[in-house]
Amino acid sequence: MAALMRSMLVSSRLTIVRLPINVQVKRDVRALRRRPVRVIPPDNQRGEREKRPKEAGELRGQVPLHNKPVSTDKSPAPIQDGYYEEELKYERATAGDKRLSKVVTIAKSRKFRERHGQVLLEGQRLLVDALDAGAVLQTLFFSRVDQLKILPAEKLKKANLIKVKFEDIKMWSDVVTPQGLMGIFGKPDHVKMKFPEVQVQNSLPLSLICDNIRDPGNLGTILRCAAGAGCNKVLLTKGCVDAWEPKVIRAGMGAHFRLPIITSLNWETVSNYLLEDTKVFLADNFWQNISSETACPSNKAIDYGWISSDPRRLHKIQEEDYYSSSDEENDIKEPDIPYIPIQKYYEPWARGPSALVIGGETHGLSLESLLLAEKSSGRRLYIPVVPGIDSLNSGMAASILLFEGRRQLKPNS
Repeated sequence: MAALMRSMLVSSRLTIVRLPINVQVKRDVRALRRRPVRVIPPDNQRGEREKRPKEAGELRGQVPLHNKPVSTDKSPAPIQDGYYEEELKYERATAGDKRLSKVVTIAKSRKFRERHGQVLLEGQRLLVDALDAGAVLQTLFFSRVDQLKILPAEKLKKANLIKVKFEDIKMWSDVVTPQGLMGIFGKPDHVKMKFPEVQVQNSLPLSLICDNIRDPGNLGTILRCAAGAGCNKVLLTKGCVDAWEPKVIRAGMGAHFRLPIITSLNWETVSNYLLEDTKVFLADNFWQNISSETACPSNKAIDYGWISSDPRRLHKIQEEDYYSSSDEENDIKEPDIPYIPIQKYYEPWARGPSALVIGGETHGLSLESLLLAEKSSGRRLYIPVVPGIDSLNSGMAASILLFEGRRQLKPNS
């Protein structure tokens, strides 16, 4: 009997001991089932958290296992799974994507660029310069994800980011060693663009007018010289090559985003873009010996070999009948044109607001430019060369004259 009582007491003690253990286990299980405490971000960060795509763990109401403690390091987060700093999302191009063929069309067709108001830029430097100037990026093609770190993230939010194979970009590009980075931008408007402050501070009352510049490389070089000399603007008349052609953009080396470039102007409106009391000067390839008594004997267009005498252009300037009374068709009478004095380029000419006209090597200066120079009491500027050399390259002539104009306007620089 005594043994039976002792066994009952032992079992009761065991039960009393186990009870709190079982209760503790149940509490531990319930604690594991509880949802983690939700951290409410500050008001200025709630919108960004709501816009951020939910990850796999958050879809189930759990904290993702790969979340890390908040770091004070402000360096950009690495790109993972198509997201850069958890904000930028990109697509992968598929075979036959129509957006890819659009790149070639923009590069080759001036009509397409003008109709849709789009331009194509290639390379890191041009893309950064364009974004800094306020140009609107519409579509960005890149071959490596880490290239997105180069560009400002806030400028890429509204653009379509498309990852393509480097072989495709190499096929589209005209560059020997492409960087694998291309962007389609809305055609920049010089009125809305923000040019570098250092460029604005060094700007001079010196404008450049391009007349019949047909070669893309020459025009790009001229634009680069204009930016380097501190011109306040560049005016392109109708007949010039498109300033936004890829070859011109590459030769310009970022000049498109450093000073206003106004294109497709009629000569009647050119003076509207010039400062008041601006004198217009003409770059002349006159090769004969110059004397103080140099004059144009007959004041005919044919006496100026550097002036276009195309009657289709002349009749727009002078309301005269240039056709003789002869019954023969295409019998053209040479029009009278004003005589503009000529001087050597290093003699004083840039003493105030000035505009320099550079003509193309093939078609030369137009008669309209001569009339504009006469109206403003301008002159022809002559660059002496060795006898037998017809003329300098238009890009080289522009460089000499623009920097001479800078020297005269800012002698202490």
